[in-house]
Amino acid sequence: MGEVVNLRKWRRARDKASEAAQAAANREAFGRTRGQKAQDAAEAAQRRALLEGSLMEPPEQKPRT
Repeated sequence: MGEVVNLRKWRRARDKASEAAQAAANREAFGRTRGQKAQDAAEAAQRRALLEGSLMEPPEQKPRT
């Protein structure tokens, strides 16, 4: 015969291991350093400024008096 196992403890240990594996995968997929986030924000601002500078706006018309 096998050992007597407390199923509640076994389930908790299994769930904890599963959650730890998921957390490790999330850290790998989404984890970025503060420097990387700052660099991405700076690049986005630069792209936005370039786009705004390239817009062709109609010339302002003077009102007829």
